[in-house]
Amino acid sequence: MLELNNWFFVQLANFLILLFLLNIILFKPMLALFKERDSRTRGALEASKALYADKDEALIQYEVMLVEARSKAQSAYEEMRNAGVDAHKEMLESAYAESAKISSAAGAELDAAVRDARASLSKDIEKFSTQIMNKLVGA
Repeated sequence: MLELNNWFFVQLANFLILLFLLNIILFKPMLALFKERDSRTRGALEASKALYADKDEALIQYEVMLVEARSKAQSAYEEMRNAGVDAHKEMLESAYAESAKISSAAGAELDAAVRDARASLSKDIEKFSTQIMNKLVGA
């Protein structure tokens, strides 16, 4: 049978004092440590979620900027290409005009040279014909 004597109360007092001291020395600091660890873990998890969301937003902004840059590059390419085609057409037209001027000038010079040659030959025809006749008659 269980006896309730003085040692029971001493042991009960010893247990309560030990429980009180362990609560102050061990349990409260351990609970504070666990709460701090939990808050740090939750804070790190929330920070990582925020960083992940920021990463998604930055990626979307990057893609939008990339599309805009490609569009600008395409329009700049088209403008430069059209300017090059226009410059090419202008160069060809000026070259054709220049060649036409040179050709007409050369034709005019050739016509003048032909006229001069015919005029000089027509002057010399009489000389040549008399020389030919003299050679034929004299032979």
